[in-house]
Amino acid sequence: MADRDELHRRVLTLPREPGVYIMKNKHGQVIYVGKAKVLKNRVSQYFQNEARHTPKTRKMVGNIDDFDIIVCSSEFEALVLENQMIKKYQPKYNILLKDDKGYPFIRVTTGQPYPEFSVVAKPKADAARYLGPYTGQGAAMRAIDTVSRALGLRTCRRVLPRDIGKTRPCLNAQLGRCCAPCAGNVSQEEYAARVAQAIDVLEGNYEQLAAQLEQEMQQAAEEERFEQAAQLRDRMRAITRAGQHQMVVASGFSDMDILAFVQGETKGCIVTLHYIAGNFHDKEYTMLDGTSAEDGAELLGSYIKQYYSMRGVAPSLVLISEEIEDMQAVEQFLRSVAGKKVTLTVPQRGRRRELILMAKKNATEEITRSETSAERRQKSLELFGKMMGLEQTPVSFEAYDISNLAGTNTVGSMIVFENGQPKRSRYRRFRIESVANGQDDYKAMEEMLTRRMQRWKDGDEKFSELPSVFLIDGGLGHAHIAQQVMDRFGCTRPVFGMVKDDHHRTRGLVAPDGREFSISTTPAVFALVGRMQEEVHRFAITYQRSLRQAETVRSELDNIPGIGEKRRAALLKTFKSIKRIRQASEEELEAAVPRSAAKAVYAYFHSTQEEEKQ
Repeated sequence: MADRDELHRRVLTLPREPGVYIMKNKHGQVIYVGKAKVLKNRVSQYFQNEARHTPKTRKMVGNIDDFDIIVCSSEFEALVLENQMIKKYQPKYNILLKDDKGYPFIRVTTGQPYPEFSVVAKPKADAARYLGPYTGQGAAMRAIDTVSRALGLRTCRRVLPRDIGKTRPCLNAQLGRCCAPCAGNVSQEEYAARVAQAIDVLEGNYEQLAAQLEQEMQQAAEEERFEQAAQLRDRMRAITRAGQHQMVVASGFSDMDILAFVQGETKGCIVTLHYIAGNFHDKEYTMLDGTSAEDGAELLGSYIKQYYSMRGVAPSLVLISEEIEDMQAVEQFLRSVAGKKVTLTVPQRGRRRELILMAKKNATEEITRSETSAERRQKSLELFGKMMGLEQTPVSFEAYDISNLAGTNTVGSMIVFENGQPKRSRYRRFRIESVANGQDDYKAMEEMLTRRMQRWKDGDEKFSELPSVFLIDGGLGHAHIAQQVMDRFGCTRPVFGMVKDDHHRTRGLVAPDGREFSISTTPAVFALVGRMQEEVHRFAITYQRSLRQAETVRSELDNIPGIGEKRRAALLKTFKSIKRIRQASEEELEAAVPRSAAKAVYAYFHSTQEEEKQ
């Protein structure tokens, strides 16, 4: 619909007001909805310095064909509208939470002769009794299980009173966990009384019931009904535990939630920890694909708005791992959801900061559990391709580096990574001939790449495969040189320079046309490129040192009369190093060279040692 230039012109005319912006693709589909404190400033950021965007944002921007805006009277109004429109359009590039983890309720069919307990997502307008909400389905199920065991309530799905006496009692009855109404062991009235007691426990009114059971226990003990006294004691203890640990919060849900975002190599994770009365009760987590550390604040803010609005409740205190945009507006939004004051804060020290760190640790554990090594490698390659704007996910890389010592022994190294792992059988090294003395990395790099590509053109099997991507250790100048070589040979594979910062750490990648891509906020790509840069540097340094060592050995043995090229080679083949030659006796040396040569070698090293001692 609209071309890029037109979109830029429209951005310049946007008002400096709060509002909501709606991004659309060429088919008119809504792909992203966002809120802005100042519409002009926020929307313009998407069309500036696109190379510096995170992979997710860059991909989204690449699909924008049109956009709309809705001006609002306040940030809070914009925030509410944004949340409503995300629910309505379910945009592809917004974080979207499924409404399947809500804060569930316990449903008790009190209108039936033998009431049943179940977990439901939301209360309905019927005759049943609803208790909750709970922090999760697991918490609600545990609450039902606890009170059922304590009061001997049935958990089966038999239809009573229709099925009374038709089948044998289940295993729970035999274990003393159920009062077996299916066998007619308790009356309808007695069972209803037990259900009423369970409801009291779940609503927090357990102390009176526990006291009553204790009184009955003592009376049974006085009357020497010890078996019944023991049963009453166990029931009293179970009810006390159930009352103390039940998950319902009658005064407005949990006391405190802790939310933390952590970015792994290929996935992000948001963990929510629920605390009631200072005690941990439940954990929820959401895995997010295609995220980066740079997205953290935006993702956390979007998650908070959707998470609590979908559930309709919120605790009085929410601790978060990092500051989100428009904290006050989000607080106001949570207040409207919960119907009470909600405080949103980023703790900096003390016990609350420790809770944030614990939430982060839990998020890290979930990421580790969800990512296999193969998945991490594949995701790294996919993210690299998206960040660099490649049409296909790269499979293989060749990385190049130059090394020299004070302008001498200049060498080049080529390493290969396939599917995110080193392919050492395809490593190659080059002695640079065009730079005999002095230092000229550009010329050395040009020679190495020219030799590599010429071998490819000549059909050399060792160089027959071209990589998906060429990586050059160096900045824009090195990338330029590499591109010129590729152009001469008609190679269209992408080339990038691996740029380092002042501390010799990988900063990003640079294309030959000058576009620089920051990778430091995308751990998967940062780790992949960093490994290749370190490996190619190590390989170059190792080769350069081996040449230097060989020259040292050669020059020292050349000083010994009677030791020529053949005898030098024989000595090195037998003893492997100058140190072992120096330590050898005359008899041992004779195993490699004639006696006269052995005497000369022995005399040379031992006379040198004597001179050093003096």
